[in-house]
Amino acid sequence: MTDSSNFIIYGATGYTGTLIAQLAVERGLRPILASRSSEKVKQLAADLGLEHRAFSLEDETAIDTALTDRVVVLNCAGPFSKTYQPMSASCLRTNTHYLDITGEIAVFEAAAAQDARAKAAGVMLLPGVGFDVVPSDCLAAHLKQRLPDATHLALAIQLLSRPSRGTATTMVEGQAKGGFVRRAGAISPVPAGWKTRTIDFGRGAAEATTIPWGDVSTAYYSTDIPNIEVYAALGESMRWAAIATRYLGWLLGLPAVQDFQKSLIQKMPAGPSEEERKQGISLLWGEVENSSGNKCVSRLQCPEGYTLTALTALAVVEKVLAGQVKAGFQTPSLVYGADLIMEIEGVLREDIK
Repeated sequence: MTDSSNFIIYGATGYTGTLIAQLAVERGLRPILASRSSEKVKQLAADLGLEHRAFSLEDETAIDTALTDRVVVLNCAGPFSKTYQPMSASCLRTNTHYLDITGEIAVFEAAAAQDARAKAAGVMLLPGVGFDVVPSDCLAAHLKQRLPDATHLALAIQLLSRPSRGTATTMVEGQAKGGFVRRAGAISPVPAGWKTRTIDFGRGAAEATTIPWGDVSTAYYSTDIPNIEVYAALGESMRWAAIATRYLGWLLGLPAVQDFQKSLIQKMPAGPSEEERKQGISLLWGEVENSSGNKCVSRLQCPEGYTLTALTALAVVEKVLAGQVKAGFQTPSLVYGADLIMEIEGVLREDIK
């Protein structure tokens, strides 16, 4: 029988980490909770009746001690551009499988670059087991199955809920970086708000704008499709704000401006309330096209984004604990197939054409 306590949730005291820890207990799992803050993680662990650890990711020895003899760590501490490297490095040293809930292109690419080392160590590096990027990655893989010779992939998301502090902080840190798409297999920079198109997510037409979503990286590994764009239905004001960063990116990237924006974020609610999560949904749309102009379109309707992240992250944790792993850098659909998302209650998939 699998030891349900043989994994660690790092960043457990953050908004999403706490949701995942609470759901884990509801599902009969006994994770070890970990965080940088001793007081916060001690209190959360006491509330949930779980073990806890407190350590900084600047302390290599402490990370190794915490991960030794653990099957898997689920990293929920963002921004992952800062936490991925020390945590994944420890996983390679301690033979611990690595999961996280990132959506950051740079993190996926960093994990892909460690593929050979991970295979040699027998370790699976699987970033993006939350809303970023399980549903969109599975949708991309499903579309690839429908049109195997596809050369172009477009994905789009519509979130009917508000972001958490952690998500907002990551967005602020990315303001000055512009956008990214994939062209002829290479990740290519484009201006923020580079392209807009009208998309029907299943609730009528919506204007969606290109964003540097994680699938610009991961969908290529999952599908081998060389040209990829990802869109989000942002609303007119946010779309114009994205375009404005083309000209103000230098200003928004200044440390003082970053610090000011982050101070405002800390005054926000931690994230959507339980009632907002229950009422919210997330919608995804995808289209593939081949060189002959043939197209296939599919859509997903899923639970609210943070709820979905908790559900998909724990679904993957349970598979890893059961021994369903593949060494090396992986994406959700590469390991568990395009129908992984269909294992989540409340998910609907529809093939449009």
